[in-house]
Amino acid sequence: MSSVAKNGLNSYVKQLQEHPLRTKVITAGVLSGISDIVSQKLTGIQKLQVKRLLLKVLLGAGYLGPFGHYFHIILEKIFKGKKDSKTVIKRVLIEQLTSSPLNNLIFMIYYGLVIEGQPWVNVKARVKKGYPSVQKASWTFWPVVGWINYKFMPLHFRVVFHSLVAFVWGIFLNLRARSMTLTKS
Repeated sequence: MSSVAKNGLNSYVKQLQEHPLRTKVITAGVLSGISDIVSQKLTGIQKLQVKRLLLKVLLGAGYLGPFGHYFHIILEKIFKGKKDSKTVIKRVLIEQLTSSPLNNLIFMIYYGLVIEGQPWVNVKARVKKGYPSVQKASWTFWPVVGWINYKFMPLHFRVVFHSLVAFVWGIFLNLRARSMTLTKS
């Protein structure tokens, strides 16, 4: 690893330890933004939609980063740092039955109402139609991520790891939301 990359990583870890919430908020916002840029390019959008990008950064920084920070702290308090297989399964189940459905629902509503500016009636219909398949896809993907996260990641890295994987998930959700918009047109 080059000294620049190593110094950058060391500085990031130091910020994560000294200012965990702020660092996770910034990380989630930046990764949400990069994920949206990639999504825009993959869907054929020629000119970067800056407003949409900023709204995705806001979702990452204003909701996903803080939510993840506190969610993992709560789970850590409930399970008192245990990492045995039974406890990891319990953590994954709690995550998949609470935050996963909530986060997917919030994303779909936010995307429709705020990013696309659709009226509530349209968003509600799209969520009703598309949410089950999004959540089903989520339940095939995220439990493995959760297992890795709870089994191997220290608490201060869990939101960052989750945000990195959410980068890919965000592209999936954006492409899914975009395809649902195109099929309605």
